[in-house]
Amino acid sequence: MILAKVLGNIVATQKNARYDDARIMLCEHITPEGEPTGHTVLALDSVDAGVGDTVLIVQEGWGASTSATGKPGAAIDSAIVGVVDHIDLLKNETT
Repeated sequence: MILAKVLGNIVATQKNARYDDARIMLCEHITPEGEPTGHTVLALDSVDAGVGDTVLIVQEGWGASTSATGKPGAAIDSAIVGVVDHIDLLKNETT
């Protein structure tokens, strides 16, 4: 799973009919603290994420395919599978 921030939508005037109802989003990987890493990825949105949302992305063919299209076997590398509401990190502990 990858933690990322949605940067925007990608518009394709022509795409495979299997993906007609799928939205393509541009996402940037972030650290657990929310810092951008500079690495971006295109992912099909399966959870109605929006620009600025923190999301979880799966990069595994079978899981991405079935979550984004509802049909196994589609040629998809990345899919948004969750919107993150809150990240709770442990504070640095001192002994």
